[in-house]
Amino acid sequence: MQELAKGANATLAALSESVDSVVVGLDWTSPTGEGDADVSVLLLDADGKVRSDADFYFYNNPVAPDGSVQLLGKTPTGQGSQDRIGFDLTAIPDEVARIVVAASRYEGAHFGELENLRLTLTDGSGTDLVGFTIADAGPMSAFIFGELYRRDGAWKFRAVGQGYGSGLAGLATDFGVDIDDDAGAEEVPRDAAATAVEQAPGGTRSEEAVRIPAPRAAEPAAPKKVPARPRTAKKKVTLPKVAKRTLAENDSWREARLFPVSALKSDRDREVRATSVLLSVMAQIPEFGRRLTAAFGAPAGRMETFTEVTLPHGDSPRRPDGVIRVERAGKLWTALVETKTNGNALKDEQVQAYMDIAARRGYEAVITLSNDVELEGRPLVDVKIDGRRKHKVALRHLSWAEVAHQAQMLIQHEGVNDAAHAWLLRELLHYLQHENSGCHGFQNMGAAWVPVRNGIDDETLCQGDSRALEVVESWERLVRQVCLRLGGELGHKVLPVQRSRRGTDPAARRALLADQLCHDGRLGAELRIEGTPGVLSLTADLRTGRLRTSIEIPAPTQGYPLTWAKRLIRRLAEAPADLHVETLVEGGTGGPRGTLERLRPEPGDMLPKSGTPVGFRLSLLKTMGSTRGNAESSFIRSVDEAVHRFHRTVVAHLETEAAAG
Repeated sequence: MQELAKGANATLAALSESVDSVVVGLDWTSPTGEGDADVSVLLLDADGKVRSDADFYFYNNPVAPDGSVQLLGKTPTGQGSQDRIGFDLTAIPDEVARIVVAASRYEGAHFGELENLRLTLTDGSGTDLVGFTIADAGPMSAFIFGELYRRDGAWKFRAVGQGYGSGLAGLATDFGVDIDDDAGAEEVPRDAAATAVEQAPGGTRSEEAVRIPAPRAAEPAAPKKVPARPRTAKKKVTLPKVAKRTLAENDSWREARLFPVSALKSDRDREVRATSVLLSVMAQIPEFGRRLTAAFGAPAGRMETFTEVTLPHGDSPRRPDGVIRVERAGKLWTALVETKTNGNALKDEQVQAYMDIAARRGYEAVITLSNDVELEGRPLVDVKIDGRRKHKVALRHLSWAEVAHQAQMLIQHEGVNDAAHAWLLRELLHYLQHENSGCHGFQNMGAAWVPVRNGIDDETLCQGDSRALEVVESWERLVRQVCLRLGGELGHKVLPVQRSRRGTDPAARRALLADQLCHDGRLGAELRIEGTPGVLSLTADLRTGRLRTSIEIPAPTQGYPLTWAKRLIRRLAEAPADLHVETLVEGGTGGPRGTLERLRPEPGDMLPKSGTPVGFRLSLLKTMGSTRGNAESSFIRSVDEAVHRFHRTVVAHLETEAAAG
């Protein structure tokens, strides 16, 4: 990977042959575990302006109709998460000369509060081509990380690293976007965003100097009012929040389904049916198909899918479960698909054969689908790549939980183009969630679960035991799946928080967590939920057999402590009576604590006798499931239920209050 300094550039074709589609990833971490940023993209003409407002892509306009730009959302990494954007460079209109990649913060936050700001650019095979680390973000609420631009018919990338003090609205208007006026909008002076032309490394001005708009001179016109977070009015179809009244005579009448599951008798039947159902829906609904394949380097174009295709492989032909083909500008992108359902694991030999076939036939990718969740630095299969081959094949994995999450986000929150597509996605989601489909996601803590629990109970589990590491990896997979399910229900980003610093080896981080598990018998995780004032903490205490879900919220900056206490109790009117409330006192000393049932009549009991309250910790305890599978009494089921219950009965009321404020 080529590391770029600020202002430097690189020609993509000189770094890889697979640059028709690229993915740009933006990373950052927060020292406090809180705070996030939104990515945005602007397509600019030769004059450095958008052709229309449609050339501005952000959280409320995430996908280009032609598939040339797609905001892919966040992916967990060892240091937190990475926001990714997929570009099909073959689909970018000829009039577009530059593509600006930026991000913005809101509600008074700025990039100087974040650490480890970094951009990476990967090619269609997933190979990292370019890296750019930003060390001097400063108090800027919007930031241009870099830009893709055309030069002599080839695409190049430039590391920009330029901040805007006026936020996303100021950045967008400087590039010609017409931001809608909005009641209650904040005023931003038109000359608030000042940017400068960057110089190439070595102090000399490059012939390809960055052409970013210079600050405007002061004008007598009144400041333009812009919303803190711009919106678009694109109309999409989602399923109704309340189901229509059924015409069935009684509950025994079952609605007819497009994808029946009752006839599935074996794992092979489930694999064949699941593959066919998924691939057919991907081909029929462009947004959904593109959503699942863009991050794998697939271009935007006409997609066709196939099942049970026979391909030559020595003396024994192979039949992958499926094939995905995308045509764009006369070029074909092809991926072989290998599917597993229930608890069946992917087989190294099988995937290796498909990788070899793909390499010989010039295919671009092999995609594996299973209930397992792939971890960073811990691939699910062990395959060997022949470095002598010029053609590179990308090996990518999708969990069934991720597929269900993407379908749910589209039909319940973001919407699709027409009602028929929404109905198709509903049928797909119903199929995936049916108990007989075998597509339920991660559902087994593994063979090490019971021995580790027993070792913790009788204090015989020693640090360095490989079984503890297996449990830590299973826990990480479970937490990521819980994030997907909760995020799909809420329509918000839900991501696991990693406190380790950038560059920490994932294996070393997991080994440390395994040693901690042996020492104190606890598994811990933190979840950041978009729009939530705080981080949701989750702890599984294997010694006591209890799950703790908690969140810390800061005390208000104005008013009196007794008023804070009364207001908090009112906000928690619908919360469970056994909710634990603890007051956090300045200096780190413990404050008063009690159950909500006891504190409701006397909110003043929450106040410390000395010291100033700085916040409150809200916690719920639940008995932990014991079995390793996905039965009613399982550990996996109990964790999922604990997180959902805590959010529904506690956190949701804090979000409502924050939104109202």
